[in-house]
Amino acid sequence: MASANDMKAAEKTYEGFIALLKWSVPAIALITAFVVFLIAS
Repeated sequence: MASANDMKAAEKTYEGFIALLKWSVPAIALITAFVVFLIAS
């Protein structure tokens, strides 16, 4: 079983990952839409 310190570190890492994902997914979607638009034009 993980110790309390390990769980705190894991939760902090997970929160950082989710925050990064929250911003990167829409950014990637916008970039992809822009590239598709350029190719279609």
